[in-house]
Amino acid sequence: MTVAALRPYFAPHAGYFRVVAEADLLVVLDLVQFPRGTTWITRNRFKNADGELWLTVPVWKKGLGLQRIADVKICDEGKWRHKHVQSLKAAYAHAPFFLDHLPFLEDLYDGPHDHIASFNTALIAYIVGRLGLTVQMILQSEMGIEGTGSSLLADLIRHVGADEIVVPGGAEKHLDDTVLRHAGARLRLIQTRPPTYPQLWGPFLPDLSVLDILFTCGSRARRILRIDSGVCAGGSDATNHAEGVSHDRPH
Repeated sequence: MTVAALRPYFAPHAGYFRVVAEADLLVVLDLVQFPRGTTWITRNRFKNADGELWLTVPVWKKGLGLQRIADVKICDEGKWRHKHVQSLKAAYAHAPFFLDHLPFLEDLYDGPHDHIASFNTALIAYIVGRLGLTVQMILQSEMGIEGTGSSLLADLIRHVGADEIVVPGGAEKHLDDTVLRHAGARLRLIQTRPPTYPQLWGPFLPDLSVLDILFTCGSRARRILRIDSGVCAGGSDATNHAEGVSHDRPH
């Protein structure tokens, strides 16, 4: 069994799902520490007439000290949910496949998710389904396993009986391959280049949320991500979300 263990990012970019496509099981790391400062767990980039469109999910963190991702609550003061949906409608009204996804997005933003982990995991699960990936998903909190770094991954490997773990290229410098091998699994790196594809609104912008690909390219997203060909490794440009295992940094 091949396992991937990634944080629940908000509307992740293509490289995230290239890693997921190589796994039989995705463990969503919701019990690891919520990063201080700017984090891809609460924001991501889309595209509109002005260029980059940043969407950020507001969360409560001031005065709360260190929190696990699963404990971070969404701040529903203001009308950010409505603003997100309206921003996406304005940006992608002319995208060929946007209306295919709008009902889900409206339900997601109107839904009961009051924690960032729940909100993001629901969105990730939806994207996994729309990409036709057969990976199973489980929350770290459902497994009851906590920890950090290589020791955490080793415990996850033992728990599910995996013989291989896939991680984004760049994450290996934060991991101890010996610890993982002693747990019974080999480490495989997935190096990815940002895919190119037709976009709206002028010059191409790399590394947007994968939703940009789904909105503009529909079912061709599998081929753009090289999922259909089964070629999800290779290349020389490490994914920008290589921090998925052990740390977090902006683009």
